Amino acid sequence: MQTASRVVVVVFDGLRPDMVTQDRMPNLASFAGDSLWFREARSVFPSMTRVATSSISTGAPPVVHGIVGNNFYYPDVTRDFVLDTSLAEDVALAESRLSGPLIAAETLGDRLAAHEKSFAVVHSGSAGSTYAINPRAAANGHWTFSVMGRDATRTPNAVDEMVERFGPLPPRTLPRFEETDYVTRVFSEHVLGEMDPDVALIWFNEPDTSFHYKFLASDETGAIMTAVDAAFGRILTAIRERPDADGIAIIVASDHGQISSSGVADIATLLAEAGHKVARASSRAIHGADISVTGGNMGEIRMVDGDMERRDQIARWLMQRDEIGMVFTPSDDPVRGAVEGTLSTALVGLDHARQPELVYVLRSGTETDAHGLPGLGLITGGVPVGGGMHGGLNRHELNTVLILGGAAHSGPARSTQAPSGVIDIAPTVLDLLGIAAPASMCGASLMSRQARDHAAHLEVFDAGFGAFRQRLGVVRRGQHLFPVHGGRVD
Repeated sequence: MQTASRVVVVVFDGLRPDMVTQDRMPNLASFAGDSLWFREARSVFPSMTRVATSSISTGAPPVVHGIVGNNFYYPDVTRDFVLDTSLAEDVALAESRLSGPLIAAETLGDRLAAHEKSFAVVHSGSAGSTYAINPRAAANGHWTFSVMGRDATRTPNAVDEMVERFGPLPPRTLPRFEETDYVTRVFSEHVLGEMDPDVALIWFNEPDTSFHYKFLASDETGAIMTAVDAAFGRILTAIRERPDADGIAIIVASDHGQISSSGVADIATLLAEAGHKVARASSRAIHGADISVTGGNMGEIRMVDGDMERRDQIARWLMQRDEIGMVFTPSDDPVRGAVEGTLSTALVGLDHARQPELVYVLRSGTETDAHGLPGLGLITGGVPVGGGMHGGLNRHELNTVLILGGAAHSGPARSTQAPSGVIDIAPTVLDLLGIAAPASMCGASLMSRQARDHAAHLEVFDAGFGAFRQRLGVVRRGQHLFPVHGGRVD
């Protein structure tokens, strides 16, 4: 049964729920105060943008959609370098070599198109993230605008149209004030004001970008949070001024959180010093390497030479390093990894055919950073020390914003601790429009009372080898496990 005439989805990349306050983001805080807030919503693992974006669009974890990292070695596509899913050319290469989509699972966009529903996206993230939110936008007859330009969308005419109407695309500055203003105008004035699609989604690349490079609670980051909050206020005004405002459902979300970095642990260099021929993902060259390594605050290690004894050796070596927080290996066991002391990739929904032979997570904890925010951990590099990072299993990386308002929630405002996450967004949108979700969507419609009131019971899994001990807490809803927090136990 359809309960909304239209659905509007607003995504703030990287926004932590504990940063949604009246002083930082008054418009969003007020909206939350009138709505239903899922306070324990979770991202997926790895808690990276393209992985989470794919989970938003498919309503499923990586085991279903196959995007197992922002960067991952995929020899079926190329043995020359590690695939970078942010790049349009890498996505195009993958589709060419696979003779099909990189994200093969049915998506929200696919389901909407099958029911002759329109879907418009305004995106300010990378080309890969724009692709992932509606991979078959052109074939589905949908419209996707990217502030990154024509090459960053499968519907480049959308960029041409908006440049003709609103002028040249804005310059790339940090923080992204100009981009925030531009995409807000496109969304409010054109998408909501004229296109009037059944589903409209806007993706702000802030505060994520500033979290990374300007720190989580700096003055500059505070200023861009004020700006994106004001942009959200403009969007709410555009909705509320419509004659059909009461029938429009509004979903506000983030794809992951962030924690602050406390120091550098260069795993690739350490592995090279231990005698392995290492190819870094950033090098775009694998020839002659024994292993490929990605980084951030977690990463994959692939055995390019196929030597599984090397995998086992490296896994044990990792567990002897103080810098390491968690280690995962593929296994037929749903909990224990193939190497003693490791946990199974199946426990975190990563057990797709494309999964790596070894996954590490750097040490992190809930200590406070220089600005008093909890969540602090090591990184391999990529951002200045003190800057934000995500990808791992720290509770402040995993906890996401997920708020239902407008026609998506009637009655008094409230919050719930029910298990939920990014995988629930697509099923909820479909349910609001009276469309059944495909079987591949592991998420649930948050319109159901059962999902809204589901009790959360924490389950804890431990593993260790020698002096190394790791622990992962999850909550279960049906067959799906939502990761809550994981790390090393001292």
